[in-house]
Amino acid sequence: MVIHLIAIGTRMPPWVNEAYREYSKRLPAHCRLSLQEIPAGKRSKGADIGRLVKEEGDRLLAAIPERSWVVALERTGKQMTTEQLAADIQSRLASGEDVALLVGGPEGLAEGCLRRADATWSLSDLTLAHPLVRVVVAEQLYRAWSIIERRPYHR
Repeated sequence: MVIHLIAIGTRMPPWVNEAYREYSKRLPAHCRLSLQEIPAGKRSKGADIGRLVKEEGDRLLAAIPERSWVVALERTGKQMTTEQLAADIQSRLASGEDVALLVGGPEGLAEGCLRRADATWSLSDLTLAHPLVRVVVAEQLYRAWSIIERRPYHR
């Protein structure tokens, strides 16, 4: 199984890339985390934000690998514990299907992404800085994996 983190935005600060790499490399080959960055639309003073969000959404949708279970990361989505995330990951591993996690830009995900999603998850009631989302996702996936494998990291 591959977990595809498909995210709007590029050029993250070095600490974000380093933290993301650290957690993603801890996952085993049969539960690999792959990041695909989708460039954000140019936000200028007179930009049509609705159009930008739709175009970003179209690019996110085009990047979803075939036969993937799609999760929209959205502030209004379902919150879960790490143990529940581990159960979801274990279920996906058993099904053999890949997972695509969609992360929108500053204004969130396009409506088309939300309609395409098989599930909608929220990382927190808090508003997280966009770079933190990658780190939180990678760390939580590794933590969920440690629960599945009964490793001590989760303690």
